[in-house]
Amino acid sequence: MTAAGRRARGRSRLAALVALVTGVLLLPSAQAALGAEARAGKEGLVRVAMATAEIDSLDPALAYRDGSWSLLSTTCARLLSSPLEPEVAARRPKVSRDGKTYSFTLRSGFRFSDGAPVRADAFARAIERILTPGVDSPWAEYWKDIVGARRFLAGRATTIKGLEADGNTLVLELERPVAEFSARMTSLCAVPPNLPADREGIAESHSAGPYYISEYRTGERAVLLRNRFYGGNRPQRVAGFTADLSLSSQDEVLDQVEAGRADWGWALPPVIFSRGKELAAKYGVNRSRFFVGRGAIFRGYAFNTSRPLFHDNPRLRRAVSFAIDRTAFRAVSGGRHSSVLTDQYLPPSMRGFHDVDIYPLRHPNFARARALARGHTRGGKVVLFTIDLPNHRAFALSIKANLRRIGLDVAIRAIPIDAYFDRWMANGEYDLGFATWIPDFDDPFSVLNVQLDGRFIGKTNWARFDEPTYNRLLRHAAQLRGAARFKAYGALDARIAREAAPMVAIDFMREATLVSARIGCVRQPFDLAAVCFR
Repeated sequence: MTAAGRRARGRSRLAALVALVTGVLLLPSAQAALGAEARAGKEGLVRVAMATAEIDSLDPALAYRDGSWSLLSTTCARLLSSPLEPEVAARRPKVSRDGKTYSFTLRSGFRFSDGAPVRADAFARAIERILTPGVDSPWAEYWKDIVGARRFLAGRATTIKGLEADGNTLVLELERPVAEFSARMTSLCAVPPNLPADREGIAESHSAGPYYISEYRTGERAVLLRNRFYGGNRPQRVAGFTADLSLSSQDEVLDQVEAGRADWGWALPPVIFSRGKELAAKYGVNRSRFFVGRGAIFRGYAFNTSRPLFHDNPRLRRAVSFAIDRTAFRAVSGGRHSSVLTDQYLPPSMRGFHDVDIYPLRHPNFARARALARGHTRGGKVVLFTIDLPNHRAFALSIKANLRRIGLDVAIRAIPIDAYFDRWMANGEYDLGFATWIPDFDDPFSVLNVQLDGRFIGKTNWARFDEPTYNRLLRHAAQLRGAARFKAYGALDARIAREAAPMVAIDFMREATLVSARIGCVRQPFDLAAVCFR
């Protein structure tokens, strides 16, 4: 998941009007529920702290930031919780012989927070809202393969031909086989079948997950309460959550949790690991309040293969990959607990990953780097884009020193983090630039294809990498299924890194969680819905 294209959104116009009249917006059925929770005592609500900038929306059709989904995940009932694990679906989908039709049968027993049953039209409506013209959903790209979806999105049709909901049966017909389609389905939340689509977002609606949003004030506050009709097996150990959405930064979020004024708050692993040594000394690791687990946040540097220096120049790209000191980045970004060093693009936790030794992880190999660079430096001037934060600037200086040893002169441009990805994607005036990526779903397509297939240039292909051979191999791997799919992707991950090197892989950030002394249950990867009090 990229930071590019994540835009802040407000509540719906209707919601804003209601809030103006009443001063606070609650769903009708939430009024009594909130009163009951208040009578149960404030100790029943987990206190959450969030930076305002990390909530782009609390509408599942529009939300894309990780901060938003840390709250929304407690409310979301999915057909599939993972590509292999049904949630609302009774079983994995039945797929037609040609791979173009997916048929789901839903379980009975799931209900929205108003008691209404969850049927197939709840998921059909979720797809329609994402594809509604003018909504501009960041998830639309994943649903365009449904027959009629492109016409619907363009406003040339009022229905989606390949989307059929009948009782507990949902059928989706695709234009072409999409082997990772089950993985895409894990991003889809059930919504009430009559929920309008609004480009401003509608947060306050009934949900079918363990909790629902009973109150939302943009940039101020959200209250999530237990769905007493929930029919799944996810835990509901607390009465709900009250979220302060007014904080100015992720550092302030951590301050609130450390001081006990909040029980948990969302912050990126690099922000938490900037205090990692201090937190580990205070609380230990995975003992009481500071928890570290496996993560899938890729960090590296993308070569701009459309610029003269690195265009059609894989030897120089490989030389840089041999010359960079990966340990230096981890040293300035939280130390040994903070990440796993890598020279590949697939996360170690993802199906298909196969560990191969390609570049040195512990120490640069300058002899090998100089041999590869000789005769290929093309003037030797490198424009390096980095984020204007102390650890990023420090590592940029390390890169500058490393690359000087192979005949490259690096000019560093540090850009504020809020503008970094939009500016980078917009103008492409870099030769080498910091890149980070979080997969949208658990499948190699969401890492290799979306970042390195030429069709994604201008969207998520930050290296502007467009090589016919690798385009063909990536698209072929995307059509495979089962063991053959993951074997092909594992081999392709290593081959691209070794031969083409469109990006320098540095590390995968571990997941980090800080909680207050009141919290007694922490599940890794962190699931807010699973917390409990001591």
